[in-house]
Amino acid sequence: MSEYHFDVEKVTAEVVAWIQEWISKNGSNETRVVVGVSGGKDSSVVSALMVKALGKERVIGVMMPNGEQKDISDSQTLVAHLGIKHFTVNIAKAYEGIQSAFEQAGVVSSHEDFSPVFKTNTPARLRMATLYGIGAQLGNCRVANTCNLSEDLVGYSTFYGDAAGDFAPINKLTTEEVVAIGDYLGLPSSLTHKAPSDGMCGKTDEDNLGFTYHELNELARKNAKGANYEKIIAKYRANLFKVKIIALPCYKPDLPLFLEI
Repeated sequence: MSEYHFDVEKVTAEVVAWIQEWISKNGSNETRVVVGVSGGKDSSVVSALMVKALGKERVIGVMMPNGEQKDISDSQTLVAHLGIKHFTVNIAKAYEGIQSAFEQAGVVSSHEDFSPVFKTNTPARLRMATLYGIGAQLGNCRVANTCNLSEDLVGYSTFYGDAAGDFAPINKLTTEEVVAIGDYLGLPSSLTHKAPSDGMCGKTDEDNLGFTYHELNELARKNAKGANYEKIIAKYRANLFKVKIIALPCYKPDLPLFLEI
């Protein structure tokens, strides 16, 4: 196995410097960043990194429940902790509008006919459209991607939904590395150590995937092949095209990576 050591202080400083440089080259000293705030570790850490890199006045958090969101208090905790400007845009009517339009067009006969894929991915794409809409309305904004390496390796994101954005500060960092940065930056542990979930099916990401992120991360960083190696590789190969197509500008740490991405 290759030597792997994660220096959270060093990597955090590098990510912050990368954000500052990217915004400087692709904006101005007044450019603001729009972040979708879900209440999970990824959006929380990205928001905190933006505040550290640019100052809280240049960070805009957006909460986007689809009707009622039971854990929206976590998102509220994050924006209050960072002291950033924020909006709450409920996408329920937009989602219902698309469903009604599909029924009127004859794509489906009733609401019961919508597939699980539609129900999962359409809200994610509406949320990305919302972030870009807010950026367009406010002007001189960039939209931050909040996906991490572990998710990208096995395609656990929505193509042109949460997988989109203008730049991606953490998408070459594993779930465990993201948590370490969040802890280092002093974020509430209730956010950084929250079990990742899509917030819709009642299961965690790991329940849906059939393996833990830790096992995936051990393979990615140390080439350690665990009990679910074949299952991980199958998902990796099936979803690699997503990352190849949406190749966002990103911070790249000097860390071993045994899966091409």
